[in-house]
Amino acid sequence: MPEVKHQTLLCFDFGLKQIGVAYGQTLTASANGLAIIKASDGAPNWSQVTEIINEWKPSLLLVGLPLNMDGTVSELSERASRFARRLQGRYNIDVQMVDERLTSREAKSMLQEQQRSGVRKGKMSDLTKIDHLAAALILQTWLENPDLGESP
Repeated sequence: MPEVKHQTLLCFDFGLKQIGVAYGQTLTASANGLAIIKASDGAPNWSQVTEIINEWKPSLLLVGLPLNMDGTVSELSERASRFARRLQGRYNIDVQMVDERLTSREAKSMLQEQQRSGVRKGKMSDLTKIDHLAAALILQTWLENPDLGESP
């Protein structure tokens, strides 16, 4: 079995109004939602991004690639790729894109199930604020299969 290099990672679920952020690492192959960064037409608050990167010191950044269900590229895919290239240029950290089809839907479904089962009793969550959970799902997908990542 090949030795896995220990890496800390941040994953971004790109959106036009908000960008979810998750943290993970290869030692335990686990991912956790971290934050939601406000964005204006896809442009994040870069000082918040810098703060998160400085705090977590990732060795690799992942960005969800929002492909159409048939695998084709959309305008949002192009904008997410542009965001990934900006991350790489700004922070000089390797960036990989990861197919994110259905992660937002899965995150919303997980949160609704937690509410129904009483895990989040008394804590009704705003289902528009799930981007950090979607980022964690994207990151978990990559941790389970790092070969899925591709250059922006």
